[in-house]
Amino acid sequence: MDKRFFLALLLTGAVVIATPLIFRQPVAPTPTVAAPLTSAAGDSPAVAPAIAPAAAPAVTPGAIAPAGPGGSTAPPLIGAAAASAAATAPAVVAETLSLGNELATYHFSTLGARFLSADLPNFRRLGESGGAVRLAHGREAMLGFRAIAGGDTLSLDRVPFTATRHRTSAGEQLSFSAALGGGATVDITYTLAPDNYVATVAVSGAQLPQPAFLLVDLPTGFTSQEADPDEDARHLAYSYKPLTAGAERVDFRKPDPSEQLLRSGPFTWVVAKSKYFLVGVLSPGATASPFAELHVTGAARVNKLALRAEGTVVAPLGASAVNFEMYAGPIEWDRMVAMGRDFENSNPYGGWISGVVQPFATIVMRILLWMKRTLGIQYGWILVLFGIAIRLMMWPLNTRMMRSQLAMQRLAPKIQEAQDRHKGDPEKQRLAVMKVYQEAGVSPFAALSGCLPMLIPMPVLFALFFVFQNTIEFRGVSFLWLADISLKDPFYILPLAMGASMYALSWVGMRNVPPNPQTKMMSVLMPVILTVALINFASGLNLYYTVQNLAALPQQWLIANERAKAGTPGTPVAAATAGGGTSRKR
Repeated sequence: MDKRFFLALLLTGAVVIATPLIFRQPVAPTPTVAAPLTSAAGDSPAVAPAIAPAAAPAVTPGAIAPAGPGGSTAPPLIGAAAASAAATAPAVVAETLSLGNELATYHFSTLGARFLSADLPNFRRLGESGGAVRLAHGREAMLGFRAIAGGDTLSLDRVPFTATRHRTSAGEQLSFSAALGGGATVDITYTLAPDNYVATVAVSGAQLPQPAFLLVDLPTGFTSQEADPDEDARHLAYSYKPLTAGAERVDFRKPDPSEQLLRSGPFTWVVAKSKYFLVGVLSPGATASPFAELHVTGAARVNKLALRAEGTVVAPLGASAVNFEMYAGPIEWDRMVAMGRDFENSNPYGGWISGVVQPFATIVMRILLWMKRTLGIQYGWILVLFGIAIRLMMWPLNTRMMRSQLAMQRLAPKIQEAQDRHKGDPEKQRLAVMKVYQEAGVSPFAALSGCLPMLIPMPVLFALFFVFQNTIEFRGVSFLWLADISLKDPFYILPLAMGASMYALSWVGMRNVPPNPQTKMMSVLMPVILTVALINFASGLNLYYTVQNLAALPQQWLIANERAKAGTPGTPVAAATAGGGTSRKR
């Protein structure tokens, strides 16, 4: 057992390391950025010619100043004279306006036409403050706008806008208009969907010096809504999906303070996310996008935590409006899938093993949600049923593995005898060993194939680890004495039960096996190691692992009894391998 156990660990490491290398996501060439898809008036889509590099110079990281705590530090109007006039103008009192539906209420400011915050009444804060979740970050906006026009940066967040409210067939609408001086104007319109956390946004400019670019400033952070704010902070990131590649992310902690990172598009979507919520922008379609670049700037750490970063999306701003969708709400799996554009991957996880974890996580999520819809029971009981179902599915493979181990144990003395008999002749030694395998009817690769069932559950276990860390469906879900299955067990009952069940599984598995000090030591050491490793993990994960161990006990008991029968004098090895064949005495 000891050699096969370490072989299984070695194979596990090889699978984890090799899979992302073999199945790499293709690196897409940088496509030409398509012009906006619709006109400023919101008429039928019309695909405009692509912007050639010579016609519109690329915006370099140095050309974009970080937004800063209160927005951009650039002057709000065009040209130095206009900036001087703006400096002497009286202060403008901003007005807050709201759009709402049954799912959320969004708040906007007439100063800069900024999206300030979102109230989500269907989700509660898990911290001490209580109440409904509010997506906000202090006094900073969740979404703000700047522009680069003719070489000048226009700080729209300092510009007072005039707002008008409309009701359209597409939903309730807020339109903001402002004059920038020199005849230039900017119009920003939000139209809130009646049954989703989505607002369509149209930004248009008139008489702007060309070339012009729209800068969309993403959230610089989130006020935590979770019981563990530090854990929430470790999930802060900007995620993005290039049109022709898979989703990626830049954690807030990745860039050093003041370090600037550039990601080239075009992008299907770009979002800022916490553990369970996100605010972001999406292209209207999956084949073209107005989003050309993403700039990320690191910020100072607070107690070694990266609570803040600055992300800006760049889009060409020409004669037509820049049209996109804004999502501000929970990371709900079904809703993300329904929105298309691979938006369910807006919370990419797994790091360098994402190529292994993400597909399994997708499968696991689909199964768990299907069980929830079909059975209508608590997620805790769903995890219990899921653990039992996985063990039942693995029953044939595990039985084959255990019988393969039994056959190899029976053959070990004969193999050793054949090797000792031909020590000086490797070729005769190999032929003698093969003859032992042939006479016993056992494949020489039985040990290797017997280890494979040990590897199959591991991607599921890895997937469940990330699912519990990132899935809002488990957030705040209670089960028995657990207040939240996405958090650790406060009484450490499940981790200890998991370790005890794992030891019981090992103890039953060693029945009727020749004494082996190393195997006995591992049967005690591994439960202790896993208990310590999982003690602070999500209680739902410990619940699943405990159920898996308990569901495996009957199978281990049956195999141990079969091993006892196979170990009687005169029992052929083939009978043990076949699993219940007729025993005959020599």
